[in-house]
Amino acid sequence: MKKSFILILCAALTLLSTSASSKTLVVYYSYTNYSREIVTTLTSQITADVLEIQPAEKGLRYDANNYALGTQLLNAIKANPNDAGSYPAIDPVDTSLSEYETIIIVTPLWWSQMAAIMQTYLFNNGPQMAGKNIGLIVSSASSGISGVVKDCKRLVPDGKYFSDNLWINHSNHSNRTSLIQNWLKAVNYNTLTAISEKRADESTSTHIYDLNGRQLINEPQKGIYVKNGKKISR
Repeated sequence: MKKSFILILCAALTLLSTSASSKTLVVYYSYTNYSREIVTTLTSQITADVLEIQPAEKGLRYDANNYALGTQLLNAIKANPNDAGSYPAIDPVDTSLSEYETIIIVTPLWWSQMAAIMQTYLFNNGPQMAGKNIGLIVSSASSGISGVVKDCKRLVPDGKYFSDNLWINHSNHSNRTSLIQNWLKAVNYNTLTAISEKRADESTSTHIYDLNGRQLINEPQKGIYVKNGKKISR
Protein backbone atom coordinates (compact mmCIF):
# COMPACT_ATOMS: atom_id res chain seq x y z
CA MET A 1 0.00 0.00 0.00
CA LYS A 2 2.79 2.35 0.91
CA LYS A 3 4.43 1.76 -2.48
CA SER A 4 1.17 2.56 -4.32
CA PHE A 5 0.79 5.80 -2.39
CA ILE A 6 4.34 6.85 -3.25
CA LEU A 7 3.69 6.16 -6.95
CA ILE A 8 0.53 8.28 -6.88
CA LEU A 9 2.31 11.10 -5.08
CA CYS A 10 5.15 11.05 -7.63
CA ALA A 11 2.63 11.25 -10.47
CA ALA A 12 0.94 14.25 -8.87
CA LEU A 13 4.26 16.01 -8.37
CA THR A 14 5.16 15.35 -12.00
CA LEU A 15 1.93 17.03 -13.14
CA LEU A 16 2.66 20.03 -10.95
CA SER A 17 6.20 20.26 -12.31
CA THR A 18 4.96 20.04 -15.91
CA SER A 19 2.45 22.82 -15.26
CA ALA A 20 5.18 25.04 -13.79
CA SER A 21 7.36 24.57 -16.88
CA SER A 22 4.48 25.86 -19.04
CA LYS A 23 4.30 29.29 -17.42
CA THR A 24 4.86 32.67 -19.08
CA LEU A 25 7.65 35.05 -18.08
CA VAL A 26 7.67 38.74 -19.04
CA VAL A 27 11.23 40.12 -19.14
CA TYR A 28 11.61 43.88 -19.48
CA TYR A 29 13.93 46.84 -19.22
CA SER A 30 12.52 50.34 -18.88
CA TYR A 31 14.46 53.61 -19.06
CA THR A 32 11.73 56.22 -19.49
CA ASN A 33 8.96 54.19 -17.79
CA TYR A 34 7.08 53.50 -21.04
CA SER A 35 8.09 49.83 -21.10
CA ARG A 36 7.14 49.44 -17.45
CA GLU A 37 3.66 50.78 -18.17
CA ILE A 38 3.36 48.35 -21.09
CA VAL A 39 4.24 45.45 -18.79
CA THR A 40 1.67 46.56 -16.22
CA THR A 41 -1.01 46.61 -18.91
CA LEU A 42 0.12 43.29 -20.40
CA THR A 43 0.05 41.48 -17.07
CA SER A 44 -3.45 42.74 -16.42
CA GLN A 45 -4.51 40.67 -19.44
CA ILE A 46 -2.44 37.50 -18.99
CA THR A 47 -1.07 35.47 -16.10
CA ALA A 48 2.71 35.78 -16.04
CA ASP A 49 5.72 36.23 -13.81
CA VAL A 50 7.72 39.43 -14.33
CA LEU A 51 11.48 39.99 -14.37
CA GLU A 52 12.90 43.52 -14.58
CA ILE A 53 16.43 43.94 -15.91
CA GLN A 54 18.50 46.68 -14.28
CA PRO A 55 21.90 48.13 -15.23
CA ALA A 56 24.65 47.49 -12.69
CA GLU A 57 25.70 51.14 -12.80
CA LYS A 58 22.85 53.32 -11.62
CA GLY A 59 21.93 56.88 -12.54
CA LEU A 60 23.51 56.99 -16.00
CA ARG A 61 21.85 59.31 -18.53
CA TYR A 62 21.85 57.28 -21.70
CA ASP A 63 19.87 59.98 -23.50
CA ALA A 64 22.06 62.94 -22.57
CA ASN A 65 23.80 64.82 -25.40
CA ASN A 66 21.60 63.23 -28.06
CA TYR A 67 22.01 59.71 -26.64
CA ALA A 68 25.81 59.93 -26.64
CA LEU A 69 26.31 57.26 -23.96
CA GLY A 70 23.56 55.03 -25.31
CA THR A 71 25.10 55.20 -28.78
CA GLN A 72 28.53 54.40 -27.36
CA LEU A 73 27.18 51.25 -25.71
CA LEU A 74 25.40 50.17 -28.91
CA ASN A 75 28.52 50.76 -31.00
CA ALA A 76 30.59 48.60 -28.64
CA ILE A 77 28.15 45.73 -29.09
CA LYS A 78 27.99 46.19 -32.85
CA ALA A 79 31.79 46.16 -33.13
CA ASN A 80 32.13 42.78 -31.39
CA PRO A 81 28.74 41.17 -30.73
CA ASN A 82 30.21 37.81 -29.69
CA ASP A 83 32.35 39.21 -26.87
CA ALA A 84 30.73 39.35 -23.43
CA GLY A 85 32.93 42.34 -22.62
CA SER A 86 31.13 44.39 -25.28
CA TYR A 87 27.90 44.41 -23.27
CA PRO A 88 27.16 46.73 -20.32
CA ALA A 89 26.95 45.05 -16.92
CA ILE A 90 23.53 44.33 -15.43
CA ASP A 91 22.36 43.33 -11.96
CA PRO A 92 22.45 39.57 -11.36
CA VAL A 93 19.18 37.70 -11.92
CA ASP A 94 18.26 34.36 -10.39
CA THR A 95 15.12 33.52 -12.38
CA SER A 96 15.40 30.04 -13.87
CA LEU A 97 14.17 30.03 -17.46
CA SER A 98 13.63 26.28 -17.29
CA GLU A 99 10.40 27.02 -15.41
CA TYR A 100 8.87 28.81 -18.41
CA GLU A 101 7.59 27.73 -21.80
CA THR A 102 6.73 31.23 -23.07
CA ILE A 103 8.87 34.37 -22.68
CA ILE A 104 7.67 37.84 -23.68
CA ILE A 105 10.43 40.44 -24.03
CA VAL A 106 9.48 44.10 -23.55
CA THR A 107 12.23 46.56 -24.46
CA PRO A 108 12.82 50.14 -25.57
CA LEU A 109 14.40 51.00 -28.89
CA TRP A 110 17.62 53.01 -28.93
CA TRP A 111 18.65 54.46 -32.28
CA SER A 112 16.83 51.69 -34.21
CA GLN A 113 18.44 48.98 -32.08
CA MET A 114 17.48 47.07 -28.95
CA ALA A 115 18.43 48.91 -25.75
CA ALA A 116 21.93 47.81 -24.73
CA ILE A 117 20.84 46.75 -21.23
CA MET A 118 18.32 44.25 -22.61
CA GLN A 119 20.88 43.01 -25.12
CA THR A 120 23.13 42.08 -22.20
CA TYR A 121 20.42 39.95 -20.62
CA LEU A 122 19.64 38.17 -23.89
CA PHE A 123 23.34 37.63 -24.65
CA ASN A 124 23.71 35.90 -21.27
CA ASN A 125 20.47 33.92 -21.41
CA GLY A 126 19.57 33.49 -25.08
CA PRO A 127 20.81 29.87 -25.27
CA GLN A 128 18.43 28.94 -22.43
CA MET A 129 15.49 30.24 -24.51
CA ALA A 130 16.00 27.73 -27.32
CA GLY A 131 12.73 26.05 -28.24
CA LYS A 132 10.61 28.38 -26.12
CA ASN A 133 7.78 30.57 -27.38
CA ILE A 134 9.20 34.10 -27.75
CA GLY A 135 7.12 37.27 -27.96
CA LEU A 136 8.57 40.74 -28.55
CA ILE A 137 7.05 44.10 -27.63
CA VAL A 138 9.03 47.24 -28.50
CA SER A 139 8.53 50.76 -27.20
CA SER A 140 9.96 53.66 -29.20
CA ALA A 141 9.50 57.34 -29.88
CA SER A 142 8.97 56.97 -33.62
CA SER A 143 11.44 54.61 -35.35
CA GLY A 144 10.35 51.26 -36.78
CA ILE A 145 11.34 48.11 -34.89
CA SER A 146 13.05 45.98 -37.56
CA GLY A 147 16.48 46.59 -36.01
CA VAL A 148 15.26 45.44 -32.60
CA VAL A 149 13.73 42.30 -34.11
CA LYS A 150 17.05 41.60 -35.81
CA ASP A 151 18.93 42.02 -32.51
CA CYS A 152 16.51 39.71 -30.74
CA LYS A 153 16.86 36.96 -33.31
CA ARG A 154 20.65 37.27 -33.24
CA LEU A 155 20.68 36.88 -29.45
CA VAL A 156 17.93 34.23 -29.29
CA PRO A 157 18.38 32.42 -32.61
CA ASP A 158 16.59 29.21 -31.62
CA GLY A 159 13.42 30.66 -30.11
CA LYS A 160 9.96 29.87 -31.49
CA TYR A 161 8.87 33.42 -32.27
CA PHE A 162 5.27 34.61 -32.21
CA SER A 163 3.83 35.22 -35.67
CA ASP A 164 3.88 39.01 -35.07
CA ASN A 165 5.80 41.48 -32.94
CA LEU A 166 4.13 44.44 -31.25
CA TRP A 167 5.34 48.00 -31.70
CA ILE A 168 3.95 50.59 -29.29
CA ASN A 169 5.28 54.06 -30.05
CA HIS A 170 4.77 57.17 -27.98
CA SER A 171 1.93 58.43 -30.15
CA ASN A 172 -0.23 55.37 -29.49
CA HIS A 173 1.08 54.48 -26.03
CA SER A 174 -2.19 55.65 -24.45
CA ASN A 175 -3.99 53.00 -26.53
CA ARG A 176 -1.75 50.18 -25.29
CA THR A 177 -4.62 48.27 -23.64
CA SER A 178 -6.40 47.62 -26.92
CA LEU A 179 -3.12 47.24 -28.85
CA ILE A 180 -1.95 44.50 -26.52
CA GLN A 181 -5.35 42.83 -26.49
CA ASN A 182 -5.46 42.73 -30.30
CA TRP A 183 -1.87 41.49 -30.48
CA LEU A 184 -2.56 38.61 -28.10
CA LYS A 185 -5.45 37.58 -30.33
CA ALA A 186 -3.41 37.97 -33.53
CA VAL A 187 -0.62 35.68 -32.27
CA ASN A 188 -3.14 33.18 -30.83
CA TYR A 189 -1.66 33.53 -27.37
CA ASN A 190 -4.42 31.48 -25.77
CA THR A 191 -3.80 28.68 -28.26
CA LEU A 192 -0.05 28.76 -27.57
CA THR A 193 -0.71 28.41 -23.87
CA ALA A 194 -3.59 25.92 -24.17
CA ILE A 195 -1.30 23.08 -23.09
CA SER A 196 -0.37 25.11 -20.04
CA GLU A 197 -4.01 25.60 -19.13
CA LYS A 198 -4.76 21.91 -19.63
CA ARG A 199 -1.86 20.87 -17.46
CA ALA A 200 -2.91 23.30 -14.76
CA ASP A 201 -6.37 21.73 -14.77
CA GLU A 202 -4.86 18.28 -14.49
CA SER A 203 -2.60 19.31 -11.63
CA THR A 204 -5.60 20.50 -9.62
CA SER A 205 -7.72 17.45 -10.40
CA THR A 206 -10.29 16.51 -7.77
CA HIS A 207 -9.99 12.79 -8.54
CA ILE A 208 -9.78 10.58 -5.48
CA TYR A 209 -7.83 7.31 -5.35
CA ASP A 210 -7.60 4.48 -2.89
CA LEU A 211 -4.25 3.37 -1.51
CA ASN A 212 -3.95 0.80 -4.30
CA GLY A 213 -3.96 3.57 -6.91
CA ARG A 214 -7.51 2.94 -8.16
CA GLN A 215 -9.62 5.99 -9.02
CA LEU A 216 -12.90 6.08 -7.09
CA ILE A 217 -16.03 6.85 -9.10
CA ASN A 218 -18.39 7.36 -6.16
CA GLU A 219 -17.86 9.51 -3.09
CA PRO A 220 -15.76 7.42 -0.67
CA GLN A 221 -16.95 6.34 2.75
CA LYS A 222 -14.75 6.10 5.82
CA GLY A 223 -11.12 5.30 5.18
CA ILE A 224 -7.80 6.69 3.92
CA TYR A 225 -7.56 8.01 0.38
CA VAL A 226 -5.35 10.16 -1.90
CA LYS A 227 -6.58 13.47 -3.38
CA ASN A 228 -4.39 15.98 -5.26
CA GLY A 229 -1.35 13.95 -4.24
CA LYS A 230 -2.19 14.24 -0.53
CA LYS A 231 -3.26 11.58 1.91
CA ILE A 232 -6.67 12.28 3.40
CA SER A 233 -8.90 10.40 5.85
CA ARG A 234 -12.70 10.31 6.14
